[in-house]
Amino acid sequence: MSRPSSAGPGASKPCGKQQHGPPPAAAPAAAIAAPGAGSAAVPAAAAVISGPGAAGGGAVSPQHHELTSLFECPVCFDYVLPPILQCQAGHLVCNQCRQKLSLCPTCRGSLTPSIRNLAMEKVASAVLFPCKYATTGCSLTLHHTEKPEHEDICEYRPYSCPCPGASCKWQGSLEAVMSHLMHAHKSITTLQGEDIVFLATDINLPGAVDWVMMQSCFGHHFMLVLEKQEKYEGHQQFFAIVLLIGTRKQAENFAYRLELNGNRRRLTWEATPRSIHDGVAAAILNSDCLVFDTAIAHLFADNGNLGINVTISTCCP
Repeated sequence: MSRPSSAGPGASKPCGKQQHGPPPAAAPAAAIAAPGAGSAAVPAAAAVISGPGAAGGGAVSPQHHELTSLFECPVCFDYVLPPILQCQAGHLVCNQCRQKLSLCPTCRGSLTPSIRNLAMEKVASAVLFPCKYATTGCSLTLHHTEKPEHEDICEYRPYSCPCPGASCKWQGSLEAVMSHLMHAHKSITTLQGEDIVFLATDINLPGAVDWVMMQSCFGHHFMLVLEKQEKYEGHQQFFAIVLLIGTRKQAENFAYRLELNGNRRRLTWEATPRSIHDGVAAAILNSDCLVFDTAIAHLFADNGNLGINVTISTCCP
């Protein structure tokens, strides 16, 4: 379903608990949030290993590079990893590219029937392959069984636009994220300070809606997200999440607190922010954030507007 564009605050990574109690003291600066919506690198060299499970980093010899070059897919230039299939003339192509081809890209011969190259699979099991993001800074070399899992979470893989919703397909480096947000998502408000109030307006709008806002403090930028989702039979839930525009390691240096208060009630969530590499969807999937339904939202809302106190703090080493 479509989502409007964002101009307001939110919240992110869960890892704490919700508490009920009397309302707290007055909150600081506030901002109004209107509802809103939300390439493969050429592989580097590898090292020879004695068996699976080894991993490392650092420079490798030209001989190792020559060995791993034998595994380069002629289409995408990533590595051909087990199970390794060849054409009738012995040429290799990776499994992902093979699914899109009917002829061998090297000799134009038929790719059927599928012929398994067991010898190359044994060689692959004795080699450490570089991460596909070696050209952007990752120095790890891994056994082929560990490579896909690592690359899914590699800190050097491109960052996607952290805005909720699927409309923006931007990808780039961590350093380019804020520039992208300022130029492509100009409606997002940024507040300075470790203590702010995120005011989400018109929370009674039907359907799925996002409110997004940026908070800047301690030399870092945090993205605050409030997302409303339609569940079953018209039942709606709100998810408040905080993301750090930074790496997972950097996120571990901070904590955040989200608080709803009013009418002699208080609802609180405390946690470590998520990196934008993890994204909003993973937190929501695990309910690892401040979660509340429309009945709770109406207890704290004022004329359809919901204020969330957001506090960012640093963690002691």
